[in-house]
Amino acid sequence: MKYLLASLIVINVLTFFIYGIDKWKARRNKWRISEAALLWLAVAGGSIGALLGMKVWHHKTMHKKFKYGLPAILLLQVALAGFILYLFVFK
Repeated sequence: MKYLLASLIVINVLTFFIYGIDKWKARRNKWRISEAALLWLAVAGGSIGALLGMKVWHHKTMHKKFKYGLPAILLLQVALAGFILYLFVFK
């Protein structure tokens, strides 16, 4: 369980900073990180970091797939975690 928590912390911190790097690159007209990669980081467990990155860096806030997709990903992840806890811990 502690390894799962540690890996979630790492992926969220990484995702947060990658959103910041992409915003930095956008401002300087440099090569960008693809939207697919940004979304996959959220799916891989970094949805909290992605949402925080959107808020802090003001990045991708007008794109519907990020504005609505990231909260949906987080909701699905929380629901899945709750279901797994119910099955294996509380039953």
